[in-house]
Amino acid sequence: MNRHLFGVAVPNDWDRRGLPGWSYHSPALLELEKEYVFRNHWQIIGHVSDVPEAGDYLTMDMVGERALVVRGKDGVVRGFLNMCRHRGSRVVGDERGNCRNALVCPFHGWVYNLDGTLRGAARPRTFPELDKEEFGLQPIETEVWMGFIFIRFRAGPQPPVAELMRPVEAEFAHYRSAAMVPTRGIWTQTSPVNWKSVRDVDNEGYHVAMAHPALQDLYGATYFDEPFVNGVSRSFATYNPHAGRRWSVRNYVRIAPRPAFLPEHLREAWLYYGLFPNAVIAATPETVQFYQELPLSTGQTMLRGAIYRYADESREQAAARYLAFRIDRDTMAEDVQLSVWSNESMVSESFGGFYLSDLEYGVRTHHDHLRARIPVLELETAPAEKDMWALNEALLSRG
Repeated sequence: MNRHLFGVAVPNDWDRRGLPGWSYHSPALLELEKEYVFRNHWQIIGHVSDVPEAGDYLTMDMVGERALVVRGKDGVVRGFLNMCRHRGSRVVGDERGNCRNALVCPFHGWVYNLDGTLRGAARPRTFPELDKEEFGLQPIETEVWMGFIFIRFRAGPQPPVAELMRPVEAEFAHYRSAAMVPTRGIWTQTSPVNWKSVRDVDNEGYHVAMAHPALQDLYGATYFDEPFVNGVSRSFATYNPHAGRRWSVRNYVRIAPRPAFLPEHLREAWLYYGLFPNAVIAATPETVQFYQELPLSTGQTMLRGAIYRYADESREQAAARYLAFRIDRDTMAEDVQLSVWSNESMVSESFGGFYLSDLEYGVRTHHDHLRARIPVLELETAPAEKDMWALNEALLSRG
């Protein structure tokens, strides 16, 4: 007979193994992850409020690709490769800004309209006639969901974002996130670990009681995780009735408004949606945010995210947002340290692999999603680096 965990059947003999240690420091494996996990899955680049006016743009570099989203004169947010069609230069060099009426390549001055079409090359008589569409910026898939801007470099196994997020759409819609505005802008920092070690820590709440005093004070045993199903997971917690041992938590619970537009179960709740492979959208009664991990190498990861608030924020909401930020800041620092300690063990010959609790089902199902796309991850012993790609292709072809 199967047990049930948060409404999901868990076989009594479910495999408690995590990914093998070698997969956290293999350059060849990272190349497979770039191809089969990052370039062909949806990534959050920002929020519509980050590009409110025509000509406003955001950029993001990831796994050797460069993305650019820009709001057109017609109000539409479009995504392109940040790559001039002449010599491949960046069309814009900053992470965000405004290009007014056109995008002008800083290398030779090729000019693109805000819809990506070519307006004109510098010294056009030195070229044959250039088709404005053919030589326009290369478009990438772009979709806006609940205000968040998603991009994808190439088609992949995930459906459109709206379909992917349909299981949580009705619940998250209560937060009215599309109308929110930025707070501190998009932040980044680097961490000296493999990107999967960051996800492994974030995908389970088993460690909260021991490792996160503020979160334990805030919501304690009310926290629970749900597994990844078709690329989306959910975690949920409500305020602990006895919260308040810590200054930030005590004042947060006292000050935080209970918005009438939220249903009862969300008025005193923190909510997290995991998006395979590497992102989270989180909501509290006063904010929404996203955060993600982008691999820079096998042993270095960029952490990236942003927090958004209500445009008509009250003083109480602003104070609660500040206190929630303090709680999250401490929690993030704690998680970074945990990911470093865990990641260090992956290069040790003494590491015997993960052995997962029922409460770490989020880790297991995230690893299952990875194995489905990169079947060499089923191998406990590392293949030769030079054979990794061919072996994975062979395993994929077997279905």
